[in-house]
Amino acid sequence: MRRTARTVARRLLLGVLVVWGAATTGFVALHLLPGDPVRLILGTETEVAPEVTAQLKHAYGLDRTTAEQYLSFLGGLLRGDLGTSYQLRRPVTEVLSAELGQTLLLAATALATAFALAVLVATLTAGRRGAGRALASAVELVLISTPVFWLGVLLLTAFSFTWQLFPVAGNDSASSLVLPTLALALPLGALLTQVLRDGLEEALEQPFAVTARTRGLSGTRVRWSHALRHGLLPTVTMAGWLLGGLLGGAVVTESVFSRQGLGRITLQAVNSKDMPVVVGVLVLSATVFVLVNLAVDLLCTVIDPRLRT
Repeated sequence: MRRTARTVARRLLLGVLVVWGAATTGFVALHLLPGDPVRLILGTETEVAPEVTAQLKHAYGLDRTTAEQYLSFLGGLLRGDLGTSYQLRRPVTEVLSAELGQTLLLAATALATAFALAVLVATLTAGRRGAGRALASAVELVLISTPVFWLGVLLLTAFSFTWQLFPVAGNDSASSLVLPTLALALPLGALLTQVLRDGLEEALEQPFAVTARTRGLSGTRVRWSHALRHGLLPTVTMAGWLLGGLLGGAVVTESVFSRQGLGRITLQAVNSKDMPVVVGVLVLSATVFVLVNLAVDLLCTVIDPRLRT
């Protein structure tokens, strides 16, 4: 228990450094942006008096030195204050929290679906040869090579426009979550399937699997009860690392399916150069990445108790 606590503390310290690095990178990018931030706030077509410009600079802290702004930014970050959106005139934390739930729901559903597909397909095809294995490998290669936005368009064309089984856009019902989930989950599931299959095939050649078969256990039971637990470790680790790509894919997917969420807000912020929101998304993504990878490390110790020592 003490060793686990030390490991968690060390991971959290590294996580704080990662979030600090992401925040600092965002701050530097914010200040390297060409043009006057006040012009971004007011709009390029707006003409205002110098007094108004000075008031805005003071209100946003833009009249202070870069070092003072950086220290103020870090202080606000510690308090959970990411600044104020240039375009929406609302605190960035409020903007992000209003959209975070939908994106987390989409990402979690996609990850769970991808993991379930990977376990099912990899367990059925690992260590086997034939048409089924060849077909599964071919489909996996196609899915991994297909961009998320193109897969989303294909799903919309087939299941919304042609057969009208699912809504085209929106967040109104559970059915509206199906196609965006598949658009994210299928490529991710294909990659996880390949990783899990390799782990299963290696596990099936280990002495414990050979011993289990000589004791009379069926091949199916050996796969599901023994080999799967050993093969899951690299797959769980890979799933944690792929979370960043999953959040990035959510930006594209939410745009294709016109869903509310961080993706839509991020796209609007980039188009309007609303840098406080962009920096907020960057910091939030780094925080989620750190927490998920910490959870993955703890989950790996549950799957294989030997990792605790």
